[in-house]
Parts: sequence; structure tokens; C-alpha cells
Amino acid sequence: MPTDTVQDAAPQGQTLQTAVTPERLEKISAAAYRIRHHALNMGEVQGQGYVGQALGAADMLATVYGDQLNFRAGDPHWEARDRFLLSTGHYAIGHYAALAEAGIVPVEELETYGSDDSRLPMSGMSTYTPGMEISGGSLGHGLTIAVGMALGLRYQGSSARVFNFLSDGELDEGSTWEAAMGAHHHQLGNLTAMVDINALQADGKTDTVLRTEPVTEKWESFGWYTQRVDGNDVGALLAAFDNAAAQAAAVGRPSVILCDTKVGRGVPLLENREKAHFMRIEENEWQTCREQLTAGYEGKASA
Repeated sequence: MPTDTVQDAAPQGQTLQTAVTPERLEKISAAAYRIRHHALNMGEVQGQGYVGQALGAADMLATVYGDQLNFRAGDPHWEARDRFLLSTGHYAIGHYAALAEAGIVPVEELETYGSDDSRLPMSGMSTYTPGMEISGGSLGHGLTIAVGMALGLRYQGSSARVFNFLSDGELDEGSTWEAAMGAHHHQLGNLTAMVDINALQADGKTDTVLRTEPVTEKWESFGWYTQRVDGNDVGALLAAFDNAAAQAAAVGRPSVILCDTKVGRGVPLLENREKAHFMRIEENEWQTCREQLTAGYEGKASA
């Protein structure tokens, strides 16, 4: 049975190990492939969009929805559900793909992405889309909402957990760090944050806009149980989320998983594109993207 080792950056500095079975690895890898494929199909509808982020975050989304989140596909408002909050509203294209993979949104509906009267607008809105807990777009607010939600669930005596997806660009926002302090102060052990560190934001490379490193030490100093992993390594993600789940409690340290990802992951044509934050993809390139994605996935599966 293979094991994936994840470095725990908590003060005690121990290294935790968790077993990741081949079955779990195969299941989540296949889900991530389908999420990427759905994202490309949706992107083609508009001819452009935040496709690179969806491809980069697909492994994170597949791991959460396919292995960690407690939900009922047919009842998105089930009271005992875990909450997944997408702070980065422009990542909605990837989230919709994950919701379809989870059976919450019909796969056939994905082709309406960004169209008039669609339940799948280009930026995520909770009033439109089943399974979309908050409306994103104004960055830096997601973790603040997650803290309030986690605290409210604890007061209600609920065992539900809150998962908050945010980006490295949101670490520029003071509200994010205020929320991080609040989560530790209230000992929200039912809260897990995941940060997509793709080193890119609208104004350029993250480290040239505002240097936030050392990120691991920052979260650790705020009292969070902190892990940093390759966000495109499904085995490492499964191990990290298992560690976070083992830490989860009504009262305890909140957890954060820092995920280093690559924009456009799985599609070499897009991985190397210079202007990658909001991609414009030529009509003749979409099929090439799908072929590259499938070739890469099938190559790994047969290795």
C-alpha cells in the first residue's frame, strides 16, 4: 500500500503519514480528469475565460468533492451537509465542473455556462446555482464568511465542517488575515481552508504584486494547523486532507492546506501560455487542448 508523506508545519514539526490506497488515488485522479474536460468544454462555449485556474485547481476540487465533503447531491440544502465556500468567484467554471462530477448539477447543463438565463454565470452566485454556498468575486471575503459560518454551526451543535477555497492573491487582503486571527481565537476546529498557490493574479506574478512568502510560517504563526503540498499531486492532497480531518473538532485549531499548483495543468498548450490569468483560446485550439489532456491522463493511468 503506497503512502504519501506530507510535511506538517505545526509548531511541533512532526511529519505525519497517511495511507492512500490505489483505489482512492484512481478514483480521484479520474474525477480530476473529468473536471478538467468539463472545464474545457465550458470554456469553448465562451471562447475564453478562467480556464487555466480551473485546470490548475481540478485536483483540489476532485479531492474535496470526491473524498472529503459530506453532502447529498439531491438535497443541496441538507442541514447536516459540510459547507464548501468558493471565495474566488471567477473560479466558478471549475466549481461547476466539480458540482457536475458530484451529481449536484446535471452535466448537460454545463453547456449553458455564461449564457443568458443560465444557472451557471461566469462568476459564482449562490442565488443561481445549487451547491454554491456564497457569491464570490470581491476577493478577500470568503474566509471571513467561513469563520462566521463555522462559529454558527458550532453554536447550533452541528458536526458539519466548513471548507473554504481561496487563492494566493487573496493573501494580499488584510481581511483574510483578520479572519485567520478570528478562526484561531474562536478555536474553529471545524474549519479547513485551502489556498491555491498558482503564483499568478490579474496584475501579474504574485511575488511582484505583493510578496507574501513565507506563507507557511505566516499561517503557522496565526495558530493554524498548516500543511503545504503539491496541489497537483492527488496522493499528497488525499494525505493532507486526511491529516486535516484527523485534526477536526468542534473546538480546536483550524486547518489550512497550502497547495502549489500550475495554471493550465494537464494541457501543455495552456501551461506555457504567457497571458494565463484570463485566457483567450482560438477556436481551432480547443480540440487540441482536449487531446493533450486525454493523452496525458491515459499515459499516467497506463504507467
